[in-house]
Amino acid sequence: MTDTAKMQSPRYCYVYSCELEEKLQIKIGSLEGHGFMQDNFASVSDDSRSLACADLAITCHVVSTTRQLTLPVQTSYRAFTNRLNWQEWLTLPIAYSHLPVDAELIFSICGLSKTGEQFVCGTTSIPLFNKYKVYQNGMQELRVILTVEAESGVVDTCEDIATINLLSELTKKHRDGRIQKVDWLDRLTFREIEQINEHQKRVSKQTYLMVEFPQVFYKEAKMDIVYFEIGGEEVVLHNSTPAKAMFHDSNLSMSNLVEDKHHKLARTLRSGTTDKDLKPDNATRDLLHNIVSSPPTTSLSSEEQDLLWKYRYFLSSQKMALTKFLKCVNWQNRQESREALELMQKWEPINVEDSLELLSPIFQERAVRQYAVGRLMQADDEELLLYLLQLVQAVRYESVDDIKSSVAETAVTSGVTQNVLDEALIDVEDDITALQITEPEDPADIQNDLISSIELPKAGEMNIVSFLIYRASNNLVLASYLYWYLRVESEESPAQSHTSNEVFSIFLKRFMDSLRRYNANFYRKILSQQVFMDKLLALIHMVATARVDRKKKIEKLQSLLADTETFGKDFSFTSFEPFPFPLDPTRLVKAVVPDNAYLFKSAVCPAKLTLVTTLEERYTVIFKQRDDLRQDQLVLQMVFLMDKFLRKENLDLKLTPYRVLATGSKHGFIEFVASQAVAEIQESDGSIHNYLKKHAPAADNPLGISKEVMDNYIRSCAGYCVITYLLGVGDRHLDNLMLTPSGCLFHIDFGYILGHDPKPMPPPMKLTKEMVDAMGGPGSEHYKTFTDLCFSAFFHLRRSANLILNLFSLMVDANIPDIVLEPDKTVKKVQDKFLLTLSDEEAAKEMQGLLEASVSALLPAIAETFHKLAQYVRK
Repeated sequence: MTDTAKMQSPRYCYVYSCELEEKLQIKIGSLEGHGFMQDNFASVSDDSRSLACADLAITCHVVSTTRQLTLPVQTSYRAFTNRLNWQEWLTLPIAYSHLPVDAELIFSICGLSKTGEQFVCGTTSIPLFNKYKVYQNGMQELRVILTVEAESGVVDTCEDIATINLLSELTKKHRDGRIQKVDWLDRLTFREIEQINEHQKRVSKQTYLMVEFPQVFYKEAKMDIVYFEIGGEEVVLHNSTPAKAMFHDSNLSMSNLVEDKHHKLARTLRSGTTDKDLKPDNATRDLLHNIVSSPPTTSLSSEEQDLLWKYRYFLSSQKMALTKFLKCVNWQNRQESREALELMQKWEPINVEDSLELLSPIFQERAVRQYAVGRLMQADDEELLLYLLQLVQAVRYESVDDIKSSVAETAVTSGVTQNVLDEALIDVEDDITALQITEPEDPADIQNDLISSIELPKAGEMNIVSFLIYRASNNLVLASYLYWYLRVESEESPAQSHTSNEVFSIFLKRFMDSLRRYNANFYRKILSQQVFMDKLLALIHMVATARVDRKKKIEKLQSLLADTETFGKDFSFTSFEPFPFPLDPTRLVKAVVPDNAYLFKSAVCPAKLTLVTTLEERYTVIFKQRDDLRQDQLVLQMVFLMDKFLRKENLDLKLTPYRVLATGSKHGFIEFVASQAVAEIQESDGSIHNYLKKHAPAADNPLGISKEVMDNYIRSCAGYCVITYLLGVGDRHLDNLMLTPSGCLFHIDFGYILGHDPKPMPPPMKLTKEMVDAMGGPGSEHYKTFTDLCFSAFFHLRRSANLILNLFSLMVDANIPDIVLEPDKTVKKVQDKFLLTLSDEEAAKEMQGLLEASVSALLPAIAETFHKLAQYVRK
């Protein structure tokens, strides 16, 4: 409002700050006062920052008490004179609606030195909202604090300062209408006040920056900007009762003497004879059953531990109860631990898969871990291969001293002195240079050549390292995988501790030394794998670093593979002595077909290689570099393992657990499966249904697709829906869903697992409308078969949840990307997927809801559209 309107009308006109989307503006006026006179800044301590010939500019930005809200905005530079005048409007990059109530405008006076360096001469500030939360308006005079000390100046007296403050306060009251306005007297008074202010500025050493805030008008009425937040008018209910005061009890961290005495009495060894005949009642038996059947990650309370100890003899006939019993033992108590170990040997032997829990970091007692190894000796080589990846990881929880001592003991019992053993712990690379491969062997030798001079130590007297070396020395497939697992773990990694690296290095050297001494045939074959890998890495590096397009790179790859001299006279990719291929050691390969080599469209240039076996078969693999395949390797191991479980239950879901092997932290092999991405199928054939109908037509069936192919499709969809849900596989789109002509659908590219996903609100299962339409729609008989298979697969795998959880617990400290993010939550995430806290009926309802939510999810369909657009732009 104008001044006259204010006197005539009691109305107060204002607008809320949250309703203004305009950017802030501030007018920089002039810089006045004695402080910035040129004579006062003839020189500064640093000659390079002399103000003798400097130009000045004003910068301003908005801050709050917690952070800076905008970047600085600057005026033009003005030549240094006794009075600097800009009269420039600056627009700041923030709207009124975004201002917090504590927003403050910071001004800096910047000078340019002789050398062109910009530095701050002075600063000042002003809050954007006054104490009444009203935005500043009109002309404001801001006192500048100099950061460059002047050489002269007049000190202000307290009387002068008081006079100036009084006049300023009276002027403000007059402007607000609190002093009666007399026109002729006001003109004389304000002229006199202006002269006083000008005089004070001339004689004072102070400097003032004149700035002007814009005024808001609406229909010729002046409006104030009042701070207001969106939703500020809402009524907030609060409890008027004061909160309870919380005080820390220092005794909480201390042990309870009564409870300690109770636990000691509950576990008194003098009652051992009585405990042997102790039988629980029905209620206690049910409680014990719940404790024993709980997941391996369950933490036992002190009461539950005492109960397990009390009925330990009764439970000794139940094999599943051993791991829970060993958790309740106080291993610091010598008598108690001795009795527990004696009882462990008399306990009903646990299953091989349950012994994996005893190799986790929870159990550090040497005798317990040796007992677990003794149970693993009952497993055949095929079963051992299922868990080999985790058994290698279990080595990191062994004592380094124990491993070193076991190496020495094994050497002595084998007739090898410690000095000879130390000389034998050499790098593999030293033997690769001297490798001499003998004449080609018959493929049958892979299964028949199992001779080893290493004697099997007694059960319960070896650690996991000695056990794996013994078993691998008698099986080439185990030896090959063990070598590459150890090779990867022995690499220096920032995420891996020095102790873990030392343990795996000792393990690898001990393993290779044992092979060299007692099974030279295996030793030569593994060295042949390493030679091939070194040559292949060199070749792929030459291709990937070539600055040509992909077509030229493919030609270069094929020419290098066909060249017989690039990689030395003793090696050629077109013909080499047969050796077991690392990805599948049951295949003896002897050559690479150069003309079939191919590079996929990718930044890491994956190479497709076709190998020739000694049986004249073609074996196609993909080699990736600059890509960590250990996460894919873990997921495919789980897919293979779950497929085994389901087949044991006579449930074949037509899964495709193709092989993946990481041969280093940044490279590895992937088995190639002839298939096509669903995204490509929809682009070329229009739908999954058309694709299946084209490859397996059957006019007598309702959907026009052969019964076998449709059965393969339904079963594989059900299997992968359940498995990817349990493993929390993310980033699912139609480019990493593959389909074979026989109808088998499978997933690739497992860059996100355990619930991690780059897309917002991903569905629990990857089940799109297109996938369901290929079955005939949600109301079809095929879809009902699909849901029945999902339920069957889930409940069969649910019964094997403990084994899967034990395997993941051994991978917690492995350098797997999505496990490293939250290692303490890894096992819990997988456990939650099994819905172990629910009954079978409740779990079935939950699964039904997950399937329905996945089919009807809208956001994934939108994300798929954006993914297709992104892929189109890339092409």
